[in-house]
Amino acid sequence: MKIVSLCSACQSCPVVKIADEHVEIGEKDNVCVLTKSEWEALKQKILNKEI
Repeated sequence: MKIVSLCSACQSCPVVKIADEHVEIGEKDNVCVLTKSEWEALKQKILNKEI
């Protein structure tokens, strides 16, 4: 599992955890779980500046 922090200044900001089957985005008890295809769709929308 690869873990990327959205903020390098502290430990309480959200993280992105990329596993083989899913991706988790969030912090402590507030986590969104995406399938790999949902994650790829989100990434594409961000790269295309749709969101």
